[in-house]
Amino acid sequence: MQGLVLQLTRAGFLLLLWLCIWLVINALRSDARLASGLRPRQKEAKAPRRALFSRTSKIAKYLVVTHGPLANTRITLGQQPVLIGRADDSTLVLNDDYASTRHARLARDGDDWYVEDLGSTNGTYLARNKVTTPTRVPLGTPVRVGKTVIELRP
Repeated sequence: MQGLVLQLTRAGFLLLLWLCIWLVINALRSDARLASGLRPRQKEAKAPRRALFSRTSKIAKYLVVTHGPLANTRITLGQQPVLIGRADDSTLVLNDDYASTRHARLARDGDDWYVEDLGSTNGTYLARNKVTTPTRVPLGTPVRVGKTVIELRP
């Protein structure tokens, strides 16, 4: 009887070990997909719209925190993406229990900025709508990450 219990314990431990290895490999694969950046967009469909609005639309120059612990913080935007989260290497480091380590990314595509949720636990919201794919962020539209609300400003 003791031999059977020992063999079942060994098999269960081995199964648990393989499950952990599989979970780590899945996490690494999903992180690699997220790190690759935004999905390519069709330039043909976007070119006429950009030409039509290029004279009247303003370009975002600043990222401003409007609500939360970092309220009134302003970041000058350039060509590089803005990483938002609790990680020390994020562009906007949040001290927020509802934000993930790598929560969201703002990336520039031409004159437009797009927000992408990086698999966060609590989600990223653009004007009360949950972001599931890279989504264009209009100027002045609130983006909520945890308890922090940010906006793009000219």
